[in-house]
Amino acid sequence: MSIRIVQLGSARHPDEGLRIGTVRRPPRGVPKAEFARQNWYDVWYPNLAPSAETMKLGQAAQASQAPADWTAFVRRYKAEMAEAEPGRSLDLLAALSHHTALSVGCYCEDESRCHRSLLRGLLAERGADISG
Repeated sequence: MSIRIVQLGSARHPDEGLRIGTVRRPPRGVPKAEFARQNWYDVWYPNLAPSAETMKLGQAAQASQAPADWTAFVRRYKAEMAEAEPGRSLDLLAALSHHTALSVGCYCEDESRCHRSLLRGLLAERGADISG
């Protein structure tokens, strides 16, 4: 059992388990009944998504490709995830990764410039069993 970090909307890995969307907004133009069938996610969990303000920083960092912009986004997002509620969510997912297959993800094409790359690190720091 483990947790995978995925791009939402991509084909599912056979062993990926429950897909959790850690995004601020549901996919546009997709009926809620189609989210799972179209490989977006099974459960929407925006609690681990960047806040709207932080998401704007991340989008600017993706557009500019400037290291300083990405650093500002990383600092802000990690500060958000260090708060009590997101921290408990990360602890829960890390613990579950040892007992069941699950995945978390975001829409971004490039994981290296996406909050899911940071989620990967934060989950690893909490002892999650991460695959892929």
